[in-house]
Amino acid sequence: QVQLVESGGGLVQAGGSLRLSCAASGRTFSSYTMGWFRQAPGKEREFVSGISSSGGRTNYADSVKGRFTISRDNAKNTVYLQMNSLKAEDTAVYYCATNGRTFYIGSRAQEYDYWGQGTQVTVSS
Repeated sequence: QVQLVESGGGLVQAGGSLRLSCAASGRTFSSYTMGWFRQAPGKEREFVSGISSSGGRTNYADSVKGRFTISRDNAKNTVYLQMNSLKAEDTAVYYCATNGRTFYIGSRAQEYDYWGQGTQVTVSS
């Protein structure tokens, strides 16, 4: 079993920044790829970013490239998502997840087997 707990969401004005954190327990965190997804009301869950087990590989959705940065601290069992230049369209519930793989970063939600409860990010325009 894996437990993932997100934090750091909130209300921010357009152009502002937030840093999300996802603390993991119950599995050897450093062995697995981690991903961030988001889901806005009435929309499907979409891939935001992913990072391989070592942190050596990252991937981003086109909509967040250049604005968001994913990182991880394996000593703290935590993955982060630094979000800058936030836009109203970034408003969503953000989820972290793990896919049980070491190197592969999938972009489909179906590829991830453990999920956190989500944290709300609201960007006011």
